[in-house]
Amino acid sequence: MIRAIIFDLDGTLADTEPIHFAAFAEVLAPAGIELTREEYFTRLIGFDDRDCFTAVITERGRAIDPAAIAALVARKAAVYQKLIAERDVLYPGAAEFVRQCAQRFPLAIATGTLRVEADMILRRAGLNELFVDVLAAEDVEHGKPAPDIFVAALGRLGFILRSRPPIEPAECLVIEDTVAGVQAARAAGMRVLGLTQSAGQPGLGDADLVRSSLAATDLDDLLRRLR
Repeated sequence: MIRAIIFDLDGTLADTEPIHFAAFAEVLAPAGIELTREEYFTRLIGFDDRDCFTAVITERGRAIDPAAIAALVARKAAVYQKLIAERDVLYPGAAEFVRQCAQRFPLAIATGTLRVEADMILRRAGLNELFVDVLAAEDVEHGKPAPDIFVAALGRLGFILRSRPPIEPAECLVIEDTVAGVQAARAAGMRVLGLTQSAGQPGLGDADLVRSSLAATDLDDLLRRLR
């Protein structure tokens, strides 16, 4: 039985992956690094900013300097936040689905984006108060596909709700759009709904169920199939 739902944000609730790509490409260009759309959407989507920059620079045969990576993350954050500041980025049907879920379950966000960026999106959409907690890139050492952020989210839900009996990992439904996210949720022992709307990556079939979007997802049918 599902007792809690944990949402990813980028590519799941918000159509922001193309904006992340644009920000990454803009920041890398002055360093002489061209990031292609295909490269981002096939291999890097789902990584947090630090891991994305580290992967790109390593693959170009360049040395990794933690200070330089931190500077790239900061510049990318400034570009990205400017791009989303005045935009409504939620997918059609996403807000309605979240509201349906919030009437029945405690909800959390577990995202690889920065906390300030997650807060900007959720507040603009009027959804921030529907989530018990928001965990972002700064809250864990290892991003997806490591399970850390989902394990931390469950721990936070348990601490805040003080549920009796405690919510078990298998009683959590994670909603994700990337292979890295699905792998992370699986490693945390959770059930997974995969959404193909952002990239349609091969590998989402490892989720318990796959749907094209939240707008195409019926909550009652979803829960029935997960029993």
